Parts: sequence; C-alpha cells; structure tokens
Amino acid sequence: MLYRTEDKGKEYGSFIRSGKLKWFVRETGSSDARLGPRGTIVFLHGAPTQSFSYRIVMAQMADAGFHCYAPDWIGFGFSDKPQPGYGFNYTEEEFHSALDKLLETLGIESPFFLVVQGFLVGSYGLTWALKNSERVSKLAILNSPLIVGSKIPGLFTQLRIPLLGEFTCQNAILAERFIEGGSQYVLKSEKADVYRLPYLASSGPGFALLETAKKINFKDTLGRIASGFSSGSWDKPILLAWGLSDKYLRQPEAEEFQKGNPSNVTLKLLEGAGHMPQEDWPEKVVDALKYFL
Repeated sequence: MLYRTEDKGKEYGSFIRSGKLKWFVRETGSSDARLGPRGTIVFLHGAPTQSFSYRIVMAQMADAGFHCYAPDWIGFGFSDKPQPGYGFNYTEEEFHSALDKLLETLGIESPFFLVVQGFLVGSYGLTWALKNSERVSKLAILNSPLIVGSKIPGLFTQLRIPLLGEFTCQNAILAERFIEGGSQYVLKSEKADVYRLPYLASSGPGFALLETAKKINFKDTLGRIASGFSSGSWDKPILLAWGLSDKYLRQPEAEEFQKGNPSNVTLKLLEGAGHMPQEDWPEKVVDALKYFL
C-alpha cells in the first residue's frame, strides 16, 4: 500500500502547462505506440491520492504496447493547487473543463481508453466520460462509487460541514486508514494528543480536498453515474475490475451496476485487492486490462 506518496515519484513525470494551470503528468510508452494498434490509455485517480498509484500498471501496459498518460488532478499530487476564487473553485464543471484542455494540450486523439478509480475526482472522471462518450472507446472502472447507495467514507461527509471540516485534521477519530491510501497519513504530535492529516490541512495542499468535498453533491453525482451508464444510455464496453477487500465499496455494488447494463459491463473480481487494486495487486489489474482492451 501507499506510504506518504505525496512526495514520491516526481522524477517519473513532467509538468505540462495547459491554459493557466500547470499539471503534473506521468507518461509511459513510446510516441509511436499511440499511433499503433494498441493506442492510448488515460488513467484518472481519485481523492486524496495521485497518479503515483498507477505507476506499476502504466509500466506494464507500456510493455504491452500501449501509450499511457496519468495526470495528477488539479489540486492533487504535484499539479497546481490554486486558491479558491483565483481561477479555479474545485467544481465539477471546472475539473471537466481543465481536463478537456489538458487532453487537447497533450494531443490525445479520440477515441481513447479511459481508466478511472476512486472517490470525488474519480467520480468526476466518470461524469466527464458521460459527457464525452464519443471520445471514449472503452472504459475501465476500478473501485469507485457507482450507485446512489454507495457507501461514502464519513470523512468526506464531515468535510462538507461548515467549520467542522476546517478542523477535521485534528480529529483522531476520523483518521482511520485515511480513506483510500491504506497508508499512514496520520501523524501524532509528540507534544500533545493531537492527530493531523497532512493532506487535509487547510493551509496546505489539503484545502483542495476540502474544497472538492464541499462542492460535490454525492446523491446527484452518483445518480447521474448510475443512470448514465445503464442500458439504453451507454453502449461502449465497460470493465469493472473490482477489489473484493474494499471496506467501503463491496461486491454487491459492482454486481448491481453490472445488472444495469449487462450487455456492456464485464465484471472481473480481484481477490486480495482492496479499494486501490492498482496498488494492492497491479498484476491482476494489468491482466484484466490486457484481456479487456
């Protein structure tokens, strides 16, 4: 699992200026691969992690002949973290617009393969796909909330409460595993019984997570995802590569989503993998992607 990955892997990507924003983008595979029979895969991470989680999967998919990109969403990882009110307010529309511009800057031709995982910005990756179905040839979804009844970690709900969200970083009760990193994001002060979550500190990069959680409407977003990918609405192939040890998103949720569009959704259950299959068991994710793509 990840351990304090917010400072790791910088040497394996580059900074890309797209409009007024600077993205950090990881890339594997040769430029010839994007024009070859395999094509391009774009990997989108969830909150509060970053594209670092895809590093092993990307390397192996490049070896298989694919050209791969994985950006850090704006506000996360090494990408720009603009203060709200200064050109980026962390709304769904702004994330979509920024991603559109990045894809154009990178010269990614449509249609391409899209892989999405995780909460918050992961969901925005899926709603972007719904708005741009003609640009996606195939979609692979790793553990992500997909139905209105999806279990959302309590921390995200707490972040949406005025004032309380600002002080969540000192609440030890909310420090459990820290959502999807499976990592030791929790640090205890030597001088006081106070726990802090570095990614959540309102004065540091965590304000992006705070703002994103404040702006999202979980019920509306998940409703659009569930209906948008159902039969009659979505006709592109979808792979669900699902870690069975996810303590938030369980197998029945993936099965319910598949039943909504059985002719287009293939479910691949990954034993031994949790909420982040690309970290827990990347080889199984690669095998599933190779078979699917």
